[in-house]
Amino acid sequence: MRKTTLKTTDRVADGGRRRRNLTGWISRAIASTSMAAALAISTGAQEQTADLTKATLEDLMNIQVTSVSRREQKLSQVAAAVFVITPDDIRRSGATNIPDVLRMVPGLDVAQIDANTWAITARGFNLQFADKLLVLIDGRAVYTPLFGGVNWDTQDVPLEDIERIEVIRGPGGTAWGSNAVNGVINIITKKAADTHGGLVAGGGGNIEQGFGTAQYGGEAGTKTDYRVYAKYLNHDHFPGLDGQDSNDDWHLLHGGFRVDSNLSPRDSLTTQGDLYTGSEGALIVHTSLNPPENETEIVLTELSGGNVLSRWHHVFSSRSQTTLQFYFDRYTRLGPEAEEVRNTFDIDFQHHFAWGSRQDLIWGVGYRHTADQTVGTIDQAFLPATHSGNAFNSFVQDQITLKPDRLFLSIGTKLENSYFTGFDLEPSARIAWTSSFGTVWAAVSSASRTPTRRDTGLDAALAAFPGPVEVVLLGSPNVKSEEVVAYELGYRAQAGDHFSIDATTFLNEYRDLQTIEPLPDIVQGNPPLLIHRSTFGNRMHGITDGIELAANWKVTDRWTLSPGYALLQMHLHTDSGSQDTTRVAAVQGTSPINQVQLRSHVELAHFLAWDTSAYFVGRLPAPSITSYTRLDAQLTWRLAEAMELSIVGQNLLRDHHTEFNDPLQSVNSSQSKRGAYAKWTWRF
Repeated sequence: MRKTTLKTTDRVADGGRRRRNLTGWISRAIASTSMAAALAISTGAQEQTADLTKATLEDLMNIQVTSVSRREQKLSQVAAAVFVITPDDIRRSGATNIPDVLRMVPGLDVAQIDANTWAITARGFNLQFADKLLVLIDGRAVYTPLFGGVNWDTQDVPLEDIERIEVIRGPGGTAWGSNAVNGVINIITKKAADTHGGLVAGGGGNIEQGFGTAQYGGEAGTKTDYRVYAKYLNHDHFPGLDGQDSNDDWHLLHGGFRVDSNLSPRDSLTTQGDLYTGSEGALIVHTSLNPPENETEIVLTELSGGNVLSRWHHVFSSRSQTTLQFYFDRYTRLGPEAEEVRNTFDIDFQHHFAWGSRQDLIWGVGYRHTADQTVGTIDQAFLPATHSGNAFNSFVQDQITLKPDRLFLSIGTKLENSYFTGFDLEPSARIAWTSSFGTVWAAVSSASRTPTRRDTGLDAALAAFPGPVEVVLLGSPNVKSEEVVAYELGYRAQAGDHFSIDATTFLNEYRDLQTIEPLPDIVQGNPPLLIHRSTFGNRMHGITDGIELAANWKVTDRWTLSPGYALLQMHLHTDSGSQDTTRVAAVQGTSPINQVQLRSHVELAHFLAWDTSAYFVGRLPAPSITSYTRLDAQLTWRLAEAMELSIVGQNLLRDHHTEFNDPLQSVNSSQSKRGAYAKWTWRF
């Protein structure tokens, strides 16, 4: 029987870490920014740097976002919980990868598992492969149908090229389809016309041992703009839970291009693509039967892949336009257990038009084909070893202006079939009322998480014991889609020129959530092997509720504070007839109840800027992770208009800490380390 190497639940306890409470965190956060305040006030009369002429709070509230309804809308009027990460936010974060950038979003749970692996979700249900969060890069879905979730280690978009990241907390199934259950992350890169000239950026430190980006963009004729780039990273290993080298270093070489052409006054064409190759290490638990052992082994995963995307936009008139997009994606992952090669082809058409004077309607159809080839090991296999699937979808959304510039109603639905379970219907209704006091909005929406190859075809070994006895987990052909109905209420407002706030409360009702149900034991072989079997089911339900707050406060002309807070409560239960006694505690215990953050940006004298970010994450009961506070700081010196030097410190409060540890991870957890690096950026 094929088996998997999934992690055992018995982990090295981090007993030496003291539990931090909110009061202690706030004290440290205030201390870390008090000097910033003093410097900001003392230098207020001096000449301001170029950054102070950039976006005001009003500009930020009026950013155009597209992820909620696939049409441009002002952020201040959107009937959804949306957080927009701007290029300035990215630059000031000191982050070198997208997961660390996402830590600033209230309600988003970002936990680093090892040096190259993350668990990221919104509103609960966090896992290495968090399967209720959909991630898009320029309209290309990066959700993996094998495990569900995202392989964050290969989503290595150059941070300098990101125009914005739109993060929706809450269902996005009406616009984007299945698996957008608890949120959507839409990473949107800059147009080629906005990246003319050269860019060289690079640096290194004790963890980020070497990284760099080289890029050039320009014009090809009068109607075409382009850019090409190459990017490299060399990330050192973290210590394991036992303090020893976890061998999880990470290396990636990535290149790509983008070409934007105006074919005619009514037609534009975008073509872009990426290629990458690299490797990363990990520790895994290898299960053997002769003798029965669960050994920790060092493995090396080889990574490679690429994609090409093309999007044609045609304008019929000021009231009607269409977009046709296709992409092809291929990747290979040789480890850490089974090997996977996947090819995906996707085509999407949408038509956006004004219907009368009060209705703004958008509809579309899409098709996706994905095929994989897997090679199993003694620990893990997928049955059958190869699989191909086809998915069709259609959607329609109508925004109705009930009162011009004041009251808007958006209704719509998406119909989509999955690779395994037939069709799912994902409707929503959203209403927003805007006045001089701000925007109040409410939404009711439904979304589905469709089964993956792991759910239907996994053949995995969890552990072996003397006897011999083997514990295995099997996929089930009878699994169903997980469903949610979400109720949301929100408010956002700008109070003068110095303060803005965005608040959301939600209640989600789930049904058919995944459980692990026992199967009858069997005996095989000679000498006899007793096999304890279990399989996936859909016998859990429940509700989650919470609050998410984000604010921006311009304390002085030179000092801005951005606090945030998220509260999450989960109340899950197994259905009658379920024999799963552990899943409820495991699911509820992998998401923190409280998360708090405080970001500070200060413009100093002599073209210096100081940024600090403090993140408090509450404890995780199920994997026994204590609460922790992460403090990052960055000092930036703009030597000239086109040249910049940054010194960055990360995880400054502790030398190391653990952020996540789940029994169903494919790799062993390690401990995030304190780090520092220097970065130099030159534009020409």
